[in-house]
Amino acid sequence: MTAVSFIAAIRRAGLAIVTVADICTPALAQEAVLIPNRVIYPGETITAGALRQVKLVPGKVKPDAVATTLPELDGKVARRTLLPGRYIPSAAVRSAWLIEQGASVQVYFITGGLTISATAVTLQAGAPGDMVRVRNVDSGKVLTGTVMEDGTVRVGT
Repeated sequence: MTAVSFIAAIRRAGLAIVTVADICTPALAQEAVLIPNRVIYPGETITAGALRQVKLVPGKVKPDAVATTLPELDGKVARRTLLPGRYIPSAAVRSAWLIEQGASVQVYFITGGLTISATAVTLQAGAPGDMVRVRNVDSGKVLTGTVMEDGTVRVGT
């Protein structure tokens, strides 16, 4: 075999390897992710129009560390500045606040058959599932509770 035919064989083999590698690329490398198409500032609500879909670059970032689907981002609020063309880390967004700081809310303590309710003022904003501090309007006592889906706060167990 001459050097020229040997190089030609290597090139053919190389092309075959590349073709096979392209076909056998892991699914994660072909996963689509969402990136901003404009600057999104902290506190800004993210909309579908501010995003575009691109293929995840293999080995650049773990797919579970970045937002990959529209429901993960649509209606969420940016925690930090999101730059165009950059991946959006899952930790860089949060749910929109359900209760705002200073809002009047109903606080419930429920155990067994006993339910105690009171009116309180929120000392911090929160989304469903967040722990927030509230001040009881009648006693002035500060309580910590969990924001519920209906906008109330549950304290205790």
